[in-house]
Amino acid sequence: MTPLGLYEPGNSPLHRMPAGASLLALLVFAAGTVAVTDPRLLGAACGLVALGFVVARIPWRRVRPLLRTLLIVLVLVGGIQWWLLGPDRAVALALRLVAAIGAATLFTLTTRVDDLVSAVQRALGPLRRFGVDPETVGLLVGLTIQSVGTLSAIAGQVRAAAKARGAGGSVTAFAVPFMVRTLRHADALGEALAARGWGDGSDSDSGTDSGTDSGTDSGTDNNPGTPPRRRTDSP
Repeated sequence: MTPLGLYEPGNSPLHRMPAGASLLALLVFAAGTVAVTDPRLLGAACGLVALGFVVARIPWRRVRPLLRTLLIVLVLVGGIQWWLLGPDRAVALALRLVAAIGAATLFTLTTRVDDLVSAVQRALGPLRRFGVDPETVGLLVGLTIQSVGTLSAIAGQVRAAAKARGAGGSVTAFAVPFMVRTLRHADALGEALAARGWGDGSDSDSGTDSGTDSGTDSGTDNNPGTPPRRRTDSP
């Protein structure tokens, strides 16, 4: 199970909340955690996120991987910051990360990706006149969220397979299969996007031009190395 998982079905108030409002609330919350430096307020923010998980009735099987990830973040980042900057700033930074990661995870668990993409496209609609493509931005947002969950799932599967082979502590046994599966996923994703017409359009343009040329001048060979055939008038 991925720590930053995708949508968990439910009927809580957070699930029924519009995707645009949820995204705005997440951005405001994240900005607030960055602006606040008081550990007490940051601890209250973490408590608010925990309350959100209770209200959304997220099952324990989805919460456990998140707690494991947060524990690793606290140990690594908090320990390094404690050594470099002192205990006060280390505690504040660790609580800030816990609150932000927890809020982002809660958002992905209670908001469908399709609803989020639609909300982003609607919000960016007025910027179309300035050259912004809302459909492309919405697609990138959706792919980013799904890729995080996909890569986390691949990492978990590769790690489990390595442990089953007795190579759980080997970096190579994890890194090589993870890179191979990640590249395969990227190739499959690229083919799927190309099949749906998402690309630079150079191939289609060149194909259109060549088709136009061949249709307009039937007496000209498409091979650039062959000179044009001479037209003869029938007697």
